[in-house]
Amino acid sequence: MKQIHFRLPYTSKSAKDLNLKSVKKKFKDKKFSAGCSRDVIRRGADQLGWTLDDLIARTIAAVQTFEA
Repeated sequence: MKQIHFRLPYTSKSAKDLNLKSVKKKFKDKKFSAGCSRDVIRRGADQLGWTLDDLIARTIAAVQTFEA
């Protein structure tokens, strides 16, 4: 089983502060989560039949459920 890498892009360190627009902006920055392959993430979204936006939004929603 592969590990999932997830880093909160905010100083608040709260998943509640995540939103699609800001995560997509960070996703474009190669320095943010540099060890994470963006191509693998895009291919995974394609394999699921989702857009990248859909994958990011669903991931945010899933992570936020753990902070409820």
